[in-house]
Amino acid sequence: MTYTIRGVVLALSLTATGACNSLLEVDVPGRVTADALTDPGLAPILHAAALQSAQCAIAQYVATGGMLAGEYISANGFVDNHPWEWRGIVEIQNAPGSCPAGRNTTSMGFYTPLQQARFQLEDQASRLASFTDAQVPNRQLMLAEANAYAGYMYTMLAEGMCEMAIDKGPKMTSAKVFAIADRKFTEAITIATAINNASVLSMARVGRARTRLDLGNLQGAAADAALVPAGFVRNAEFSEQVTNRENRLFNLTVRNDFLSVHPDYRGLTVNGVPDPRVRVNDMRRIGPDNVTPIFQQQKYTGSGAAPLPIASYAEAQLIVAEASTGQAAIDAMNRVRALSNIAPLPAFTAGTDVGALVMEERRRQLFSEGHRYNDMLRKKIPFQMGTNGVNRKGQAFSTMTCVPLPFVETRNNPNFPPT
Repeated sequence: MTYTIRGVVLALSLTATGACNSLLEVDVPGRVTADALTDPGLAPILHAAALQSAQCAIAQYVATGGMLAGEYISANGFVDNHPWEWRGIVEIQNAPGSCPAGRNTTSMGFYTPLQQARFQLEDQASRLASFTDAQVPNRQLMLAEANAYAGYMYTMLAEGMCEMAIDKGPKMTSAKVFAIADRKFTEAITIATAINNASVLSMARVGRARTRLDLGNLQGAAADAALVPAGFVRNAEFSEQVTNRENRLFNLTVRNDFLSVHPDYRGLTVNGVPDPRVRVNDMRRIGPDNVTPIFQQQKYTGSGAAPLPIASYAEAQLIVAEASTGQAAIDAMNRVRALSNIAPLPAFTAGTDVGALVMEERRRQLFSEGHRYNDMLRKKIPFQMGTNGVNRKGQAFSTMTCVPLPFVETRNNPNFPPT
């Protein structure tokens, strides 16, 4: 048995592992045997590949979730793209997704990319556990990262899918998947604490806080989030050296005009001043579908130099806000507002709907970072239904909210009845 390894993809993250000083110094084989994967010398390459798969999966989740949640609308005419806006059930079940092969890819979907990255990360953690620190430099850091990123893969799958299955196993509820994510984050926290790696530690704490918020464990979520230091951010990083490593949000929204910012996110203000967290440009032109006006997001302004936040201090403080009440929640939201020099929220008064304030602050601060879709699901916020149930193109919205398991899962998993 052999495994195909795409060297240009695997090598791109190697500088973060300390394995080399230049990508040009890496000699990566195109194919290796299964037995060769037990060689500890390949661990840095496999780790880089797993992290790259995770970053691709995160970008797919953010873009696809952005369409489902109404952050973006389809401005192109490709049939593999626009069903995600009107939530076509059968079309989505036929589209498990994949990492884009190039800049002009229009297809969406996050199920397969998240599952593939999850498998690679867990396989990598298992292989690392069989080696020693002497055999693999930075082994403990790799273990911490593998667990932390795997936790995010599980979290996003649990957040977006109606139900789940892992490695052709039985049907699982979101709660069971979140529980696995919690364990992954806990393992990452333990290792990162032992090696004193602040970045992975905070990343895992934000991830566990997010998962516990999803599970309704407000006390546990707030406890983790409160430990995240000001200024922290862990990004998915991109590069223009290889097209499938580019920031897909930029390619979809700026380079190709495939997506346009939804009207609900245009012209947002704070006390009459434009909100800098949701910067949108009216391009005064129509998209490739000849119907949709193009409004470009300005959060990701380059395909290579525009990182996408995976976890941040801002998200942590918004978790603290949601898990708190009264003035404590207002104070947490004001700490986030201060990051963008936005006027603070007024002092808390009796009757203030703090919960609604938190959701609005999350909607703006975390715009196009992959959170709004899950916020709508867990808070039962109504999904867009257009005018008389159709969008501007006459396409009928379905009642779908969470994403059903794709046919590639249900038709190949022996635990599901034949369809």
